[in-house]
Amino acid sequence: MSDPLPRTISRPLQFTNGCAIGISNRWHQGQYCSILTAAGIVGCGIYDVKTAGEFSQALAIAKGTPEKPLVDPEDLFDAAIVDATPRARELGIEIGMNGREAVELLLKASKTTDGPDK
Repeated sequence: MSDPLPRTISRPLQFTNGCAIGISNRWHQGQYCSILTAAGIVGCGIYDVKTAGEFSQALAIAKGTPEKPLVDPEDLFDAAIVDATPRARELGIEIGMNGREAVELLLKASKTTDGPDK
């Protein structure tokens, strides 16, 4: 019997300020999730804020717990933001706000940019 493949999902998520892409990846005893916008990402604690900051990326991190892990992108909606890159903070993201609020700010910022680099 072969090992099962890891699972990945990607789906559109509608917000007040627009649409984003929800992503979840799972493997044996591990997972991560994120919400991707044209301006940046709201993700779980697996992401490295320091590295993203070095590249001037907008990244906001919410952290789950072993009792309540962040598995699906919707889990980020009510999770508190615990860290953010300088670029994300420039866009109004603050420690303590929830993931939905952070995504809304990124979507608002996305409207003033040309979208992803080509």
